[in-house]
Amino acid sequence: MKIVSLNQIEKKEVTMKGANKAFKQVLLSREDGAPVYSYRVFTVEPGGFTPYHQHDYEHMNYIIEGHGVLVNEKGEEQKIKKGDFALVLPNEKHQYRNKSKDKPMVLICGVPKQFE
Repeated sequence: MKIVSLNQIEKKEVTMKGANKAFKQVLLSREDGAPVYSYRVFTVEPGGFTPYHQHDYEHMNYIIEGHGVLVNEKGEEQKIKKGDFALVLPNEKHQYRNKSKDKPMVLICGVPKQFE
């Protein structure tokens, strides 16, 4: 069993091409013995965004703070806010954008452990 607080985990800048003002914390992963999923927290600063990308696995997200948009593979923006869940299917192109001028958007992201 493992219990960890978000403030105990180092926040690292997302260096993937196309990311801006996005940071990642890995809370639980295969390194902790997780059998199926890894859980990460992404913080997207005001005006920031994750890369516009796709991958061959699903991931599930929960917005724990702030608001913004989830951009789909057609380039359309869907509003997201604190309390919303989002499912991104395998090979679905996507991007999270923080549209706020002054507040971070923070989201939990669950992925199969082998992809962390």
